[in-house]
Amino acid sequence: MPGAWRAPIINTMPGATLPAREPLGRPRRRLLLLSSSESPHLAQEAQRLLPLIAQHAEVALVDMAAEADLSGVEFDAALVLGGDGSILRAARQMGRCQRPVLGVNLGKLGFLADLSPDELCSQLPKICSGELPVVEHLMFDCTLSRDGQVVAERLGLNEVAILAGAPFAVLAVDLYVDSELVTTYSCDGLILSTPVGSTAHGLSAGGPILRQDLQAFAISPISPHTLTNRPVVDSADRVYEMVVPRPHAGTAIVVDGIVLSSKVLPCDRVRVKRSESKFQLLAVPGHSYYRTLREKLGWGGRLQINEL
Repeated sequence: MPGAWRAPIINTMPGATLPAREPLGRPRRRLLLLSSSESPHLAQEAQRLLPLIAQHAEVALVDMAAEADLSGVEFDAALVLGGDGSILRAARQMGRCQRPVLGVNLGKLGFLADLSPDELCSQLPKICSGELPVVEHLMFDCTLSRDGQVVAERLGLNEVAILAGAPFAVLAVDLYVDSELVTTYSCDGLILSTPVGSTAHGLSAGGPILRQDLQAFAISPISPHTLTNRPVVDSADRVYEMVVPRPHAGTAIVVDGIVLSSKVLPCDRVRVKRSESKFQLLAVPGHSYYRTLREKLGWGGRLQINEL
């Protein structure tokens, strides 16, 4: 086809090209196909799905390595192949220009990416016609201040974690909420998570599961030395600050699995507050919040009582 339109392809399978755009009476929605892995399985699945997606929408970009800066790309929604880690990277790529995301689960648990490839194919007409509702989720701004100056900052979706690190002794972490001292945790670390992140690191540390559309943060100490220190849930409208008076050499601040700072000083102040940016997730019929928890966490079984 003379002058066939081709979308840019970044780090995808060798020789892959996108089908040319067919002229239609109305503008077609522009979609991205994203992942964060170069595994052969994901590449093969992307190659299989690409022509099907292109029948319903323009594929503006294919990025299988989470390398592209998406802040300047015009698109209506992103299809993310992989697991929740791939969705986190897609949210980080979009930065302050968040767009609706639909996750196709080719990973493990997949609390956010819980749509199978076959379900994607059946839902493509609705996705590409804009029929699916968009659910907005809490994101946060995390800043690290040193002597009153901001030295690092990041937009996050899951959680902020202060991890003790080497020499792996108990760490003291002061928590402030709206400038009021709450307590000093003696622990291996402290996690402040969003509802989306409550089923990630916070859940592993014994934190609560928050419904994803709640506007709240969960504060969960990791292995607290004082057993009365329990997880706390508070409003997302508050400002949270954490200070480590005596950090270890290996103490680190981590945002969504990426190190914000590997050098923590006693004067450092980690500040977390609600962001104006919101993570946007397409809601697929039949994939309710409790169905996802039931299936992913194995809540579907019945209590069995042995009869004597």
